[in-house]
Amino acid sequence: MKNLLLLFCTLFSIMMTGQTTLKGNVSADGMPLPLANVVIKTLKKSTVSDSEGNFEIINFSKGTYEIQVSYTGFRTKTRIFTVSDSTDVYLNFELQENNTLDEVVITGTLKAVSRLESPVPVEVYKPIFFKKNPTANIFEALQNVNGVRPQLNCNVCNTGDIHINGLEGPYTLVLIDGMPIVSGLSTVYGLSGIPNSLLERIEIVKGPASSLYGSEAVGGLINIITKNPKNAPLFSADSFLTDWGELNVDVGFKANVTKDISMLTGINYFNYSNPIDNNNDNFTDLTLQDRISVFQKWNFNQKNNKQFSLAGRYFYEDRWGGEMQWEKKYRGGNEVYGESIYTKRWELLGAYELPIAEKMLFSFSYTDHDQNSVYGDIPYLAKQRIGFGQLTWDKKLNNHDLLFGTALRYQYYDDNTTATVKEDINWIPSLFVQDEIAFNENHKVLLGARYDYNRNHGSIFTPRLAYKWKLNDNNILRFNTGTGFRIVNLFTEEHAALTGSRDVIVLEELKPERSFNVNLNYLTKLYAQNGTFIGIETTAWYTRFSNSIIPDYDTNPNQIIYKNLDGHAVTKGISSNVDFVFTNGLKMILGATFMDVSKTENNITTKQILTEQFSGTWAISYRINKLFLDLDYTGNIYGPMRLPTLGPLDPRKDYSPTWSIQNIQFTFNKFKKIEIYTGVKNLLNWTPNKGNPFIIARANDPFDKNVQYDATGNVQATADNPYGLTFDPSYVYGPNQGIRTFLGLRYTLK
Repeated sequence: MKNLLLLFCTLFSIMMTGQTTLKGNVSADGMPLPLANVVIKTLKKSTVSDSEGNFEIINFSKGTYEIQVSYTGFRTKTRIFTVSDSTDVYLNFELQENNTLDEVVITGTLKAVSRLESPVPVEVYKPIFFKKNPTANIFEALQNVNGVRPQLNCNVCNTGDIHINGLEGPYTLVLIDGMPIVSGLSTVYGLSGIPNSLLERIEIVKGPASSLYGSEAVGGLINIITKNPKNAPLFSADSFLTDWGELNVDVGFKANVTKDISMLTGINYFNYSNPIDNNNDNFTDLTLQDRISVFQKWNFNQKNNKQFSLAGRYFYEDRWGGEMQWEKKYRGGNEVYGESIYTKRWELLGAYELPIAEKMLFSFSYTDHDQNSVYGDIPYLAKQRIGFGQLTWDKKLNNHDLLFGTALRYQYYDDNTTATVKEDINWIPSLFVQDEIAFNENHKVLLGARYDYNRNHGSIFTPRLAYKWKLNDNNILRFNTGTGFRIVNLFTEEHAALTGSRDVIVLEELKPERSFNVNLNYLTKLYAQNGTFIGIETTAWYTRFSNSIIPDYDTNPNQIIYKNLDGHAVTKGISSNVDFVFTNGLKMILGATFMDVSKTENNITTKQILTEQFSGTWAISYRINKLFLDLDYTGNIYGPMRLPTLGPLDPRKDYSPTWSIQNIQFTFNKFKKIEIYTGVKNLLNWTPNKGNPFIIARANDPFDKNVQYDATGNVQATADNPYGLTFDPSYVYGPNQGIRTFLGLRYTLK
């Protein structure tokens, strides 16, 4: 027995001789990455990192091995290591962001594909990009995206929309999880209150996408994709306060209701109740707001990993702007001017993948929007309901990747304006088909077409063509062309039609706008031997519109005239993004756009109002590891744009100057679950009133009680009104809010 025991100990000792353990840590930007995949392929050994980013693999004999570490959203790293004795081996991995170039995107083709493989160019922005300049809503967050500009439309209530490549906000379709629920009334008010805690990423397509998404996707689309509950942290909170008194609170949490059901909740609250008038016109520089938004998403695990999710959002906002002495008792009267807007909105959206062998997905959404607003003594009461259902069939046949779809859209709209004599109810059925043909690994062609029927406008057909040429792994050329259409609802989209004293003149029954677009996109990736990455993406585009509806501020300074353009409108330009990632911790995202947006009527070409000829954006980040400190310097710059003045005597400038908003942020992240950040917004303290005698015309007489008119209805210049103006707050091209500091805290529990 003793001999057997001695033999066993000897054999065990021999077996353990030369065995060792591999230990290490996986991190990114100095922060641990939990659940990173660590694989030794030749030994078929693998593990995942723990909550601190640490990993361990045991029992290595002498030899040389290859280890691979990967994590979603980051570039995979591979290293060679050698085991020469029984001493433990330590390897640490600092992963770099994937620069969004190899991510999976869905917006361009309604299919989940690698961004590099998509024939349609899609830009992707993650929450980390928007954290470089924290904002209270998606509307403000997009200000640092090249070629995308949040445009304020009113100096009083500060409502706005999103411009892409110089096109007005109604030309941009905003989706949440692929559902078109931000449109009509919510084009102006629906971009606020989407909780940032639920944001997975934002995908942006510049150029028309009507063949897939229908009306409104003429200038481009923005798809706000929310997190999958199973990938979200258990709890997260992000709150900041500015020295103007703005308070924003974002809270998110998830729960596993059962083994197969998970739930994610996000709550956003924003409050600003401190009237400020730094430009001394007796009007609020920033609209006062009290807003809450609650979003909840449920995921249900089906057999065979079939998708099934439901989500809902409730939104309420009370906002007002106007004369500093305004109170709610003056609402709707003509004693003190104020613009007060109550918005109630709820949304439901879902996706259900049919439990059959074929890949078929049914998506649906429903929104109910109730707006109670007054603009001075003019009430605007509106209700809108939109229902949407869509069934798609994803089918692959040899080298053909096919998509068939049918959709049905229900629209209800009613308001108290003379433009809506009775409630408008419309059903719009649609059919669409898409075929992505892969001739080989390097050449793909996408053909698409959509048919819509609108009872007011008849049949509408929108074709599409895309071509992708993969020159090599680091160079891709894309060509896209297609048509688009848009049906205008004047009072839900044109805020200027409601505010101020200009008369609204609609000369004819407005026909749908139509467009033809072509764009060329080139993407290149450069990798230096020292690990530096440079990504360059450049796009040139040309879009021509017929039946374009552009508000005419010029013909009569007392009117806004709406009609279909008897001619054409054109937007053309070139845009480029450059990403730098250096090994020393420095990162830069730089963008520039040059464009020409004009309309031609009666052989006369004029520049589009409130549209810049060039713009630039930047986000420069640097990490000081020893101090646990991140520095972010962000900003944008805009070239001159033509502005809506009120006549030859108006002393305000006809063109804006070149202007810039710049911000800096310092983030301290020594603690595992907590980030503390502070900084300064609008470092240059720029506001539009610089160089102008005033911004709001006749701010001292907002009800035009002392304005005198001649026999033809034109305003007369008098001692009290030397410039011959009426009240008008539409002279706005940038925010009136100057320099301010902020302090915030983020807490994340994985």
